[in-house]
Amino acid sequence: MITYQQLWRADPAAWRVAADAWRRHQPVVERRAAEVTGAAVRLRHDWAGVAASAADGRLAGLRDQLDAVGPALCDVDQILSGYAERLARAKAVLADWVATAGRLGLSIDRHGRVTVDPLVTRPDGPSLAGARQVADGIGQALALAAAADADAARRLDAAATAASQGWPARPPAGRPPPQAGPARVRAWWAGLDDAQRRWLVRHEPAWLGRLDGLPASVRDQANRLLLGRQRSALLAQRAALLDSADPTAVPRLRRVDRLIAGLDAVADRLASPAGPRAYLLAVDGGAGDPPGRPGSGAGSTGRLILALGDPDAAENVLTHVPGMGSGLDRVGGELVRTEQVLRRCQQLAPQEATAAVLWLDYAAPAFVDEAASAAPARAGAADLRRFQEGLGVNRDGGSAGLTILGHSYGSLVVGTAARDAGLAVESIVFVGSPGVGVDHVDELAVPAEQVWASTAADDVIRHATWPQLWPGDRLWHGQDPSATGFGARVFDGDAAGHLGYWAQDNPALDSMARIVLGDDHHREVVTRR
Repeated sequence: MITYQQLWRADPAAWRVAADAWRRHQPVVERRAAEVTGAAVRLRHDWAGVAASAADGRLAGLRDQLDAVGPALCDVDQILSGYAERLARAKAVLADWVATAGRLGLSIDRHGRVTVDPLVTRPDGPSLAGARQVADGIGQALALAAAADADAARRLDAAATAASQGWPARPPAGRPPPQAGPARVRAWWAGLDDAQRRWLVRHEPAWLGRLDGLPASVRDQANRLLLGRQRSALLAQRAALLDSADPTAVPRLRRVDRLIAGLDAVADRLASPAGPRAYLLAVDGGAGDPPGRPGSGAGSTGRLILALGDPDAAENVLTHVPGMGSGLDRVGGELVRTEQVLRRCQQLAPQEATAAVLWLDYAAPAFVDEAASAAPARAGAADLRRFQEGLGVNRDGGSAGLTILGHSYGSLVVGTAARDAGLAVESIVFVGSPGVGVDHVDELAVPAEQVWASTAADDVIRHATWPQLWPGDRLWHGQDPSATGFGARVFDGDAAGHLGYWAQDNPALDSMARIVLGDDHHREVVTRR
């Protein structure tokens, strides 16, 4: 059992530093593995015979060993990072009850015992009931810390055991078919042993990393292995464009440079020890040339799903779906906005586990005329439904605690996904919307009281109308969800344009965070409905 003194003195930041140290070894191991591969290739070219074959076999074995180290390092990083976050929440609970004791005039000794001064007889003075309440709260904090400690110890022991049982082993045939649902994927994964799972992470990260239904920790390991490869593919494409005499090479080169910068921004966030640990759930560098004009076409701006915090372990999970012009090549601003809501959630409820997912996994329109079409939203809606279903099957609470926030054109993607039953979500938020594909909240497969909307008075999206066809509040893609006739719960914020909802001093940011935190916080959201 964790003691009061141990928890009070515990330093979550030290565990984050330890996790970062393990994380920093992974690229070193990757480089060494690449060096061994290069040496083996050169050896085969210059040397033949029995001895050469034996040496080649030894090098292949060494490469296999190095291949197994990377995911193991990532596993320890995940465990220690998760422990640091849970420990920080336990300390937040403890600090809250210590502050409560101070307000009630109670004292806490170094062993965590709460006492009442018998000489205090004022009617408003400390009471035995208050002391018992504080003692119970302290016990709750200690129990949270003890559970985190036991879970981290168990997982570290399991990781060590798995590493000692040999190197990765090819799994048997019978993997899920391409259209298998997340529940079936999860059941298949549960039937594999640790050696078979490690083999798949190492040898098939591109296939494994996009499987909805797998734990976030597994997808993270697979996609981190892909990140460097995708950057290398873009660098090779860049070199070819520099040598090209094609007049279209210049705009294509600019696009590749933006994608490389996007991958670098993702890599920086993955390596950062600050804030909640990031989980890379999908990445597509968009190395192929896009069809049509620059910046248009599927995959042209890259795709990304990045979670801040482990969504499988969080009580509250936000999925942020951005709008027109979003993609891997412009990930910085969207990542900041996603993290703004998460940080406000942590400020309002530091004792609760909250994660936020940036979902950039659809071909967002790049130009205004493309945004007038619902085709990209229809194409992305099915993927969003599958992703949310995957979140649900890996959480004890299913869809409870899951919130989707659609901004701008992203609100149309969310609305299109929510028209059909089966979307794993508890609450939906539409912000700065050009319409969500329906004209009334009752057309969505979500209870009306769980649908929220806001549009700033000076948001340019208010001009996305067809006045010659429909009067009033109807926009390009249906009724304005923040209009009275739509039926959503409307929250207001300061007028700050199309991107101002996430400003630190905008009340809209507080409202979005409180919606993510769930029913107990909803009453604090000021609405016009």
